[in-house]
Amino acid sequence: MTVSAEDLGSPSFRRRHGLRYAYLAGSMYKGIASKELVIRMGQAGLLGFLGTGGMKIEQIETDLRFIQSELRDRAVYGLNLLASPMQPDLEEATVDLYFRYNVPRIEAAAFTQVSPALVRYRSKGLARHRDGTIHIPRKLLAKVSRPEFAEQFLSPPPAPILQRLVQSGRITPQEAQIAGEVPMADEICVEADSAGHTDRGVLHALVPVMLRLRDAAVRRYRYPISISVGAAGGLGTPEAIAAAFILGADFVLTGSINQCTVEAGTSETAKNLLQEAGVQDTDIVPAGDMFEFGAKVQVLKKGLLFPSRAKKLYDLYRQYDSLEQLDPQTQAQLETRYFKRSFAEIFAETKQYYLRVLPQVIERAERDPKQKMALIFRWYFIHTNRLALRGDPAEKVDYQIHCGPAMGAFNQWVKGTDIEHWRNRHVDEIAERLMRAAAQFLDGRFQAMHPVDRSNPSSEAVQALWT
Repeated sequence: MTVSAEDLGSPSFRRRHGLRYAYLAGSMYKGIASKELVIRMGQAGLLGFLGTGGMKIEQIETDLRFIQSELRDRAVYGLNLLASPMQPDLEEATVDLYFRYNVPRIEAAAFTQVSPALVRYRSKGLARHRDGTIHIPRKLLAKVSRPEFAEQFLSPPPAPILQRLVQSGRITPQEAQIAGEVPMADEICVEADSAGHTDRGVLHALVPVMLRLRDAAVRRYRYPISISVGAAGGLGTPEAIAAAFILGADFVLTGSINQCTVEAGTSETAKNLLQEAGVQDTDIVPAGDMFEFGAKVQVLKKGLLFPSRAKKLYDLYRQYDSLEQLDPQTQAQLETRYFKRSFAEIFAETKQYYLRVLPQVIERAERDPKQKMALIFRWYFIHTNRLALRGDPAEKVDYQIHCGPAMGAFNQWVKGTDIEHWRNRHVDEIAERLMRAAAQFLDGRFQAMHPVDRSNPSSEAVQALWT
């Protein structure tokens, strides 16, 4: 018996989505996981998610229409839905768009609690067949980093939210009743230490916990469908992919390695930097979107000043209560070297934006000097994201590039091969190579540890590992 790439992961997961391999390319914000990436994966019989976080609704719609026109009747694609607790209307508008274009599946990310928009996406269209089986028209994958987040998606939608949706006419009483019999998500994906927002989780500690939670939820609620558990974070080599499957993952989801490909929607300058990254060339820094709360993101640090400057800004925020308390030398350093514009110019730009979407933020900042300082410092994080996406070489030291150690591990694995340079890397070919090499690795390790008659399918050792 020889292990093949098609053997890895859950057969039911592959059948559910019509995939060749139990391998996904996850979303990356602002279209870094681009429409081209999604299409390339879909044309290869693989699944990728468009990175809609930070994109305007109009751009999401344009990209979605392009994806659908290229893939036509093949529904092998998905879109991200990023949690927006401060802007619930944005979530609702995005879900409305997904309904309008009949998006078959979404990847829910950064949700610490289930939102009404998410419940509506899950519940709308649920129906019961004559034989009693349940029709679920759309699929939902939830990326989770903690057990308490996972439990929300392993449970049925919260009854109070379902009741409010019925009262508002957004779902029917029948849909709400059926929703109480199915889990919020078809799949949960365990995020270990990953690029961007990270709880720095350990995959081999988290996956077994999540699998047990999944099994307990299935027993408790007696679901009519299976719930798949996937793994993400640190997956840049065949050995890492193989380890995830050995832990019991039904599928794997890659991220960092896909942004250093032809299809990724970031700048060539950023890709050049990523291509040179080693496994140790990342750093943990404050997150711009949750600056005041001390949340962290993982970024590339090699050749960049952004990580040290981001930490400096957070230290200043913690130490002082207003910009006026900064000494003149520090003020000058921030305005001339970090921001390259004055505090007043930054606040004017920030004010213009928030007055359109969240005017209460500006009202608070004009009353609270520390909040005003936070907004001005947060501007730097938004600015550095844009710099990396645009790729201006003159601004390279300030690039904010979300990246995990999987990128460096992948670079080392492909060193000296035809895909050492990113211009030769394509997302579907990376998937193919990693999955085939992972299968070969497992096959070799299994033979070394269990010298049994592999021509005998009933071999107890073979059955134990692969069934």
